[in-house]
Amino acid sequence: MDLVRTRRRGEELDRALLDAAWAELSEHGYPAFTIDAVASRAGTSRPVLYRRWPTKTDLVLAAMKHAGLFERRPLADTGSLRGDVLQALHDFNETRSGFIATISVYLANIASDTGLSPADLRLRMLDGRRRGPRIFLERAVARGEIPAADWPPGIVSLPFDLFRQDVLMTLAHVPEKRILEIVDEIFLPLVTRAPGP
Repeated sequence: MDLVRTRRRGEELDRALLDAAWAELSEHGYPAFTIDAVASRAGTSRPVLYRRWPTKTDLVLAAMKHAGLFERRPLADTGSLRGDVLQALHDFNETRSGFIATISVYLANIASDTGLSPADLRLRMLDGRRRGPRIFLERAVARGEIPAADWPPGIVSLPFDLFRQDVLMTLAHVPEKRILEIVDEIFLPLVTRAPGP
């Protein structure tokens, strides 16, 4: 029986292209990543890719997003600020810590090519969505756990920034003792104090 290959379209084609792009990125890394290699792996042509992603950077970011590296997980709601932040860090430790080094290398390479900072690229990947840490703080204020304040972004993201830094420096899961230190000794004392004058 002759096998006739059906033409892929729409979402099916997009998924196949992004699967091929992620496979190329995973196997060969960013420096060796090319549109030609992705087109060959996907069994398509360069113009098909360029119509969807005009630059190599656009395709790499789309492939990373497709692979779930920037997927937003449901926010914990444990009933306390401490519980929410601890749960978020534990979840991240179990599901994402292995990706952090990989993501950082890719973003650094892309930043070198485009001039965009890793922070700029991360914001682009998150599509301007509200960040979990601020939601945790807003919930805590509503529950009366902490005073309302105009927290600087550095305090809002502090436990997650420290966590990411530890993963990047050790390339390993963050120990429980360190997670507790970040939350109990560093973050909570900053956000539970009364706002200054």
